[in-house]
Amino acid sequence: ATRTPVPTAITTPSSVKAGIGTLEFTDGYPKGDTAEKLRDHLDYLHGVETFTNTIQGVSIYAIRKGFLEAGINDGDVLIFSKLMDSRSLFLTANADTVYYISFLDLSDGPLVLETPPDALGLVDDMWFRWVTDFGLPGADRGQGGTYLLVGPGYDGPLPEGGCYVRHSRTNHVTLLARSFINENPGNDPGPTVDLIKDRLKIYPYAPGGLGSSIGAYLTGKGSLGQPATAQSPRFVEGTGLAFNTIPPNDFGHYELLDALVQMEPAEALDTELAGQFAALGIVKDETFAPDARLRKILDEAVAVGNAASRTLGMGAHPTEGFRYYGTESAWWISLWVGGFEFTNPPPEITAEGIKPYPIQGARRLHSRTSFFYTATGITPAMCMRLTGVGSQYLIANVDTTGEPFDGAKTYRMSLPKDIPAARFWSLTLYDNQTRSMLQTEQLYPRAGSQEYPSPAAQAEAHSSTVVYFSPARPDGVAPGNWIQTDPEKGWFVILRLYSPLPAFFDKTWRPSEFELVS
Repeated sequence: ATRTPVPTAITTPSSVKAGIGTLEFTDGYPKGDTAEKLRDHLDYLHGVETFTNTIQGVSIYAIRKGFLEAGINDGDVLIFSKLMDSRSLFLTANADTVYYISFLDLSDGPLVLETPPDALGLVDDMWFRWVTDFGLPGADRGQGGTYLLVGPGYDGPLPEGGCYVRHSRTNHVTLLARSFINENPGNDPGPTVDLIKDRLKIYPYAPGGLGSSIGAYLTGKGSLGQPATAQSPRFVEGTGLAFNTIPPNDFGHYELLDALVQMEPAEALDTELAGQFAALGIVKDETFAPDARLRKILDEAVAVGNAASRTLGMGAHPTEGFRYYGTESAWWISLWVGGFEFTNPPPEITAEGIKPYPIQGARRLHSRTSFFYTATGITPAMCMRLTGVGSQYLIANVDTTGEPFDGAKTYRMSLPKDIPAARFWSLTLYDNQTRSMLQTEQLYPRAGSQEYPSPAAQAEAHSSTVVYFSPARPDGVAPGNWIQTDPEKGWFVILRLYSPLPAFFDKTWRPSEFELVS
């Protein structure tokens, strides 16, 4: 009989030269140590991918771990009454708004969340997936509202109305909120803190109570119970608190990932993503105990995974499409290529309404890795083209020559007049290593339009605002126009625009690049 011709492209040669060495086959079957080489290499690849693709989960687990080690339990609210300063190791937090942060446990049933007015808040699950906004971008639209947070295992009655019901895929969620001080006299955070403490309530939901009518019960369509009593949470002061919430960049990443996998339901995981770390032995209800061979491989994989994530998280590749004003500018942000879900850019806002981009069906993995290596919390409000709502961020890591910022040198940059922020703007410096606020004698390494917690920046006669970055304040420079650097440290900066205006989105306004002065 005539044999079917076999195309060369579907065969495997007897010898294949690769980066991991020469791979040998006997008519397609691996011989010698080829199988072992490939086994090790696959474990290495899974290790790298697991690091880069699980930063979001490990990061939020590390925050909760830091809270617990500092004595802040689930249900407690950490509040920064005098704003956050550089003593707290927290990924790219600001020094401009009153933060209040909590981890909530929904495993015993839904929780009622009553929110204060004029907040900019969000709830994310333990994989940093968005659950809901509250406050200005939320359903309460800044009036303050009642939200019902429901965990994945709950199958009991839910209210007919009277609150905004939101479902989480994980039993634990994080509440991350900011409230503003820009309208307070002297930008004093005190009135804002008092309002938060008075209005923020967190308490268990009583089935058949809130939002459940007697009429529905009488017609067999609902349950009946007494409404729960609103309860204020325990507030823990955060200003000046020296604690760590940064995820590890070594083998500890895999250990925290395993702890997260064990803590939450298996259904909370994306099955394709879970497959990457299941190949390494990180599996729900199983013990993660790598042998010496796998441990050595994972130590190498985490070094490369961290290096790759740090490269993405520093915006070091202009070709990623992160640069906001083009590849010649230092200013970048990774969210715009994939939006808050890391799939599509945020929709255009036109006179005819929302104009979404065509769905491509692909996760922008580099965007997700970059964002969560540098930041925490995710919401549509962080990446939308609506004016006057939410906040926008631009990051810069290099000067006009493309060199990273050197803490021993002096730089300056300018913000042209009519800075497009209806509420306020700020520049904040961060330590390259920790991605937390740079620690110097300035506890609040920021400059901005607010006069607290440091003097407001002053515009020059021609209305541009020039800011200097150096170890010592240059002669003639106002205190509010200078941010201190550490001669021993590299740094980067984030420009924040709260309630951004059209000139930011159409790019008719743009900050200058960073000029090396000395």
